[in-house]
Amino acid sequence: MTLHATIDRVTDRIRERSQQTRSAYLTRIARAAEDGPRRAHLSCGNQAHAYAGMDNKDDLALSRKPNIGIVTAYNDMLSAHQPYERFPDLIRAAAARAGATAQVAGGVPAMCDGVTQGRAGMELSLFSRDVIALAAGVAMSHDTFDAALYLGVCDKIVPGLVIAAATFGHVPSVFVPAGPMPSGLPNDEKSKVRQQFAAGEVGRDKLMEAEMASYHSPGTCTFYGTANSNQMLMEIMGLHLPGSSFVNPNTEMRDALTGAAAERAAAITRLGNDYLPVGEILDERAFVNGIVGLMATGGSTNLVLHLPAMARAAGVLVDIEDFHDISDAVPLMARVYPNGLADVNHFHAAGGLGYMVRHLLEAGLLHEDVRTVAGGGMNRYMTEPKLRDGRVTWEEGPRDSLNDKILRPASDPFAPIGGLKQLQGNLGRGVIKISAVAPERHIVEAPARVFTDQEQVKAAFKAGEFTNDTIVVVRFQGPSANGMPELHSLTPILAVLQDRGLKVALVTDGRMSGASGKVPAAIHISPEAAKGGPLARVRDGDLIRLDAVNGVIECKGKDFDAREAAVADLSGNQYGMGREMFALFRAAAGDATEGACGIV
Repeated sequence: MTLHATIDRVTDRIRERSQQTRSAYLTRIARAAEDGPRRAHLSCGNQAHAYAGMDNKDDLALSRKPNIGIVTAYNDMLSAHQPYERFPDLIRAAAARAGATAQVAGGVPAMCDGVTQGRAGMELSLFSRDVIALAAGVAMSHDTFDAALYLGVCDKIVPGLVIAAATFGHVPSVFVPAGPMPSGLPNDEKSKVRQQFAAGEVGRDKLMEAEMASYHSPGTCTFYGTANSNQMLMEIMGLHLPGSSFVNPNTEMRDALTGAAAERAAAITRLGNDYLPVGEILDERAFVNGIVGLMATGGSTNLVLHLPAMARAAGVLVDIEDFHDISDAVPLMARVYPNGLADVNHFHAAGGLGYMVRHLLEAGLLHEDVRTVAGGGMNRYMTEPKLRDGRVTWEEGPRDSLNDKILRPASDPFAPIGGLKQLQGNLGRGVIKISAVAPERHIVEAPARVFTDQEQVKAAFKAGEFTNDTIVVVRFQGPSANGMPELHSLTPILAVLQDRGLKVALVTDGRMSGASGKVPAAIHISPEAAKGGPLARVRDGDLIRLDAVNGVIECKGKDFDAREAAVADLSGNQYGMGREMFALFRAAAGDATEGACGIV
């Protein structure tokens, strides 16, 4: 199938924009690879330190067996990462079968936004991505590894690990998922209870009961938020083995896929004949494929922040106009909560990513001619794993959807576009996700109510102050101001107002969750208010127009451009819960449109 003209044009635009940075990057990683196997250049003392804790010291010191470094985000406070406790032993055993060795190179932090939502710790969340990248860099800096396995799932963990993998781009790398928890309380029922609690219709006991029934076991949360968008992304960018993203934890297939990832890592080192440095996988075509997958599945808006940061680490320059143009060309082929009632287990059962890849390729919406950890191009990702005599084989994947309420072909989609729009106007640049927003709410024009944090919004709601159509402006929530926390706890409140018949929308320089849903939300507005951006000039009562149809975000307040920017007291965001340690990250952060990253 001929590549779609828009996909071709955007790819060329990214390639041209990135010509100098990508060329310099490839030169760097080629130079790093010239020395051959890394351990050969360590002194005897260096090596002795690296092997002292291992049982198979002779394999490491005397043989030319490839050594695989494991970078793990394991902790047992995150349900999504708890399964990783068992993975190092599985990987060591699989590596031994493949004639290799494996060591845990290091651990990286992994925080849960679900725990920190609405709390001070959430102000560390975005920058935890950069900390994860740095921590993984420390692990890989021991320079004793011929390949790497990266173990991570959730919101900032995978982007941070990709930044690190790209930085060590001469090292072959495979990303290893842990899988989603089995289905629990349906997500729409959980959301209904949250709205009832916000409206004072049920007590905390009912809220707690619903939350525990939804988040109930090891594995990723089952809604299609950032964590599961990450997993889709790693597969469609060729960093996971085919069909591995949404296999449940602690199953025979999950364990077999983990072993297969270790075996594949051992096969693609410079010691063999199939050397595949991860930096060569991470080119402009891989990132375009990632954006296509994001749009086709209605994925998380958080990836609009993370993908540009990940790409920059590989010398590829991605802009939000690329997301916008790809979104207009890629139909919405999946309905997974919050864009539908199904969860990711239902999505996987209906045909999953193998089905998606097949139909996107047939429609000319994906680059097939990419490099992947599986070997070959994206055609390999139309297959699905099967267990035959205890080993994984890949067989032809589904051609037809098993549930057309969850998955449809590109020729008969749920919507003709992916649902992510760039917004521009006198308030700056930002994005809006409309895949779950009713068409009649794609344009909202209403007076502004201006707040500087989400607690003020909650207080106004409890006081009954929202009685008319309102655009809620929450500013000084950008990366430089307070680390750009998600404003997820506003979703139930705004949904209640919308259900009461009001036209409401959110405009913010902060983030919404990967679970952004049915309320229109203009997010990531840049430049942010703390840097004197236009949001700092908005006043209560100003008429604001949010037009997702035409991509417009503007304030119609009198003399708007001539006003002085408001200055917020940010002293309360500087200390406590570790925030003082993140001052350097706030100071170094770039604009949200460029990934809000200060380390690449």
